[in-house]
Amino acid sequence: MELLSIKDLDIEDKRVFIRCDFNVPKDEFGNISDDRRIRSALTTIRYCMDRNCKIILASHFGRPTPGEWNDEKDSLKPVQKRLSLLLKMDVIMACNVVGDDTIKKAKSLEGGEVMLLENLRYNPGEVANDSEFASRLASMADIYINDAFGASHRRHGSIFALPEHFDKEHKAAGFLMQKEVNFFHRSVLNPSRPFIAVIGGSKVSGKLQALVNLVEKVDKIIIGGGMAFTFLKAQGYEIGKSLVEDHLIEDAKKIIYRAQALGVKFYLPVDLVVSPEISEDSPVKFLPIQEIPKDWMGLDIGPATSRLFREALNDAQTILWNGPMGVYELDKFSKGSVKMSHYIAETHATTIVGGGDTADVCQRAGDVEEMTFISTGGGASLELLEGKLLPGIEAVLKNPS
Repeated sequence: MELLSIKDLDIEDKRVFIRCDFNVPKDEFGNISDDRRIRSALTTIRYCMDRNCKIILASHFGRPTPGEWNDEKDSLKPVQKRLSLLLKMDVIMACNVVGDDTIKKAKSLEGGEVMLLENLRYNPGEVANDSEFASRLASMADIYINDAFGASHRRHGSIFALPEHFDKEHKAAGFLMQKEVNFFHRSVLNPSRPFIAVIGGSKVSGKLQALVNLVEKVDKIIIGGGMAFTFLKAQGYEIGKSLVEDHLIEDAKKIIYRAQALGVKFYLPVDLVVSPEISEDSPVKFLPIQEIPKDWMGLDIGPATSRLFREALNDAQTILWNGPMGVYELDKFSKGSVKMSHYIAETHATTIVGGGDTADVCQRAGDVEEMTFISTGGGASLELLEGKLLPGIEAVLKNPS
C-alpha cells in the first residue's frame, strides 16, 4: 500500500488544496479543548508555505444539517483563530464553501497565504459525494493533498470525488496521512513480537471485524471496557445490568475459540468496579466477575484486573491500544483506563494508540509524550485494522488495482 507523496510533486508557487481533519473537541463555551488534530496538520501546511504555495484548507466539523449556514456551533471560525496563532500569521476565513466569492478569493491568493473554507458539511454535496460540488472545489487549486486520515473512511465529496479531478502528478497524501497509514498498516502486517492488542470501549459491534482480523495477527488480546461483558456473558457469567450485545454472543464465542486454536492468549477482566448507576454520587463495590449483583453494572476494571493486564504487557514489543477500560469520563470509574495508559507508556514496546477516547485517556493520564504514535482517526483506524481499503487512501494510491 504505497501512497503518492507530497514530496514527489512539483508544488512550487502552486495553488494547493489540503483536505485536513479539524474536527476537534470544543468545550461548553465553544473553545477548542484539544488542538492535537490541528497541530498534526502543521507539517504539511508549513511544507507548502515554504514553497510559496497558495494554500486552501478544508475540513468538516460535527454533523450540521446541510444548508444551515448560520449554525455557528459547527463553524470552523475557532479553528481559523487557532491556526492563525499556531502559524503566526493571519489565516483568511472564507464565508462559505464553494460560493463564487470563495472561489474568486482562492484564485487570487498570494504565495504563502492560507485560506480556510467553512465547514464542508454545510454544503449537501460533501456528504452526498457530489461530482458538481467536487468540481467547484477542484477549480480552486492546481494540487490536491489529502492529510485527513481521520475522515478517509468516508466516501464524501472532498475525500473521494474531488481527487478524481486531478491526475497522479497533481495529487498525493500529506505527511500526517502517510504517517498514519505507515503505523497502522505496516506495523500490523509486520510487527515486532510479542504483538499485543488492547481493545476496549463500549461495544463489540463497532470493533467486531477488527477483532476478527486482529486475532489472526497478534500474540495476545486484552479486552476491557463495556465490550468485555459480551465476552463474559458468552462464558456464562452473570453480568447484572452491564452493557451487553446479546446478538453478538455467538460471534464473541467464535473469537475466543479462534484465539484458542491459534494459541493467542486471550485476557478478560477478573474483577470490576460495579455500581447501580453511572453517577459520581452512586455507591461502588470492587467485586470478582463471579459476584456482580443482578441490579448493578460494571463500569471499570478492578485492581486485580489492572495487575493482570500489566503482567500481560511486560514482554510486549508492539502494543496496539483502541478503547478505554471503563467510563473514564467520571473520575471514580477512570482509574482502570488511566492505569492502562501508564502501563503501556512504561513498556519498551512500539505503542500505537487509536481512537479519540483512547487519545483523551492518554492526555488525561499525562502519557501522550511517552506513546510512540497517537492516531488522529478513530473510525478510520478501525476500518484499516479490519483490512479495508479506505476511500481516502484509495484515491491517493501510487498503484491502485
